[in-house]
Amino acid sequence: MPKEVVPRPDAETLRAADADRHKIADQLKASLDEGRLSLDEYDDRVRQAYAARTYAELLILVADLPKPGVSAAEVSARQAAELRKAERKLPMALLVLWTVWGSLTAVNLMVWFIIVVTYRDDMYPWPVWLLVPGAALGAATVGVQAIRRQRRRR
Repeated sequence: MPKEVVPRPDAETLRAADADRHKIADQLKASLDEGRLSLDEYDDRVRQAYAARTYAELLILVADLPKPGVSAAEVSARQAAELRKAERKLPMALLVLWTVWGSLTAVNLMVWFIIVVTYRDDMYPWPVWLLVPGAALGAATVGVQAIRRQRRRR
């Protein structure tokens, strides 16, 4: 008889070990030392940490705390950097279009270069016409990024 496969639960529902509880208690101690927690809050959270059975019960105790040694300015700077990074990221459709355009341009330039070298006569530079779709793609990219930035600020 085949053995029945039981789906694995989420990581947060798994049982926590003593080492996990101690790690959370250390993070709470660091937050107390930095002045992020009052002594009463610290006592309550440490008591809950050592009574916790799952990772979810542990993680909720430190969910509102930054990593030890991180200032509020650093947290704000990291969040702002992540937001700027997300704003710069191109949608997949534009990435595909830029890749196709770049590939076609490279192939056309290589073919034109090979013909110019072997023909040894003046050759019309037809790859220059690839600047037209490139400019349109550039304008579309700028427009899409501006719209995405505007929507995020609302």
